[in-house]
Amino acid sequence: MPVISVIIPVYNAEVTIRETIQSVLEQTFSDFELIVINDGSQDSTLEIVSNIPDPRIKVFSYPNAGPQKSRNRGIEKATGDYLAFLDADDLWTADKLDAQLQALQSHPEVAVAYSWTNWVDEKGQFWRRGTYISASGDVQAKLLLIDFIGSGSNPLIRRQALEKVGNFDESLVGGQDWDMWLRLAACYPFIVVPKPQVLYRKSLFSNSWSNNVERQEKGFKNVIAKALDQAPESIKSLRRDIISNRYKCLVVDALERPSSRQRGLTAARFIWIALSNDPSLLQARVLVKVMLRMTIVTLLPPQQAQALLTKLGKLAEVHALYGYLRSDPS
Repeated sequence: MPVISVIIPVYNAEVTIRETIQSVLEQTFSDFELIVINDGSQDSTLEIVSNIPDPRIKVFSYPNAGPQKSRNRGIEKATGDYLAFLDADDLWTADKLDAQLQALQSHPEVAVAYSWTNWVDEKGQFWRRGTYISASGDVQAKLLLIDFIGSGSNPLIRRQALEKVGNFDESLVGGQDWDMWLRLAACYPFIVVPKPQVLYRKSLFSNSWSNNVERQEKGFKNVIAKALDQAPESIKSLRRDIISNRYKCLVVDALERPSSRQRGLTAARFIWIALSNDPSLLQARVLVKVMLRMTIVTLLPPQQAQALLTKLGKLAEVHALYGYLRSDPS
């Protein structure tokens, strides 16, 4: 049996799936199986995957049911002692599995190894660095304050730990990744591989869940409530900080999208909720620039707003807020 099972849920990803799979096949650690769950794709995804000549690839096709159901189906098919998940448009550096496996094997008490993430654009070119947080051991509180794992394409997980906490929660409307990491963190230590090994592809124009900030909000509220319900009192006391941090993230997500009045109003609502839970945000110098951006996006027609924001420095102030809220929480 293979040591690692890599699970890729895929739906209509003909543009990216070949490159994603290639980043797995080029891993320096080679004793893995690659389980591709074709989630009812309507394009040429299945044909592309089926024509990649590598015996480690196993393809299973089902009617469309969403990424979390697909991940759970992949878990059912997996035979490895360690599991890793990879979204169909993300990429790994060649040493990702090797470094994470070494970290887990060197620390038998640890159940999850994760790496740092960089963001790439639709063409796979570097866009910006992600969250470079180094948290190991008991990370439950820190992971609630900020999701430093960042995506479903990051961690390598011991199969026994995953079996204990259960599969991805398909009842959640969003945030299922974060929910899974939190359930694991409540039971097991984590360990970091302090180097960027996950390339998270970000498209500002797709219809993906990550671009639907209202749905994100609903999902994250449910995840926070679920996690805090079973958390110790020391973590429950962080509730306002947890909520504020999540809404700061939503502000960034809203303002990174193409300009529209609705986006500006949504970002304004998010920043108000963040401020009401963490008034210290008023002291952040970057807040003035973020408020200016929200005003421009809300009051001007989209094309004029985008042109003016480009002259003002594109997304620099949004990225500054991103850096501010993503700083390593103490």
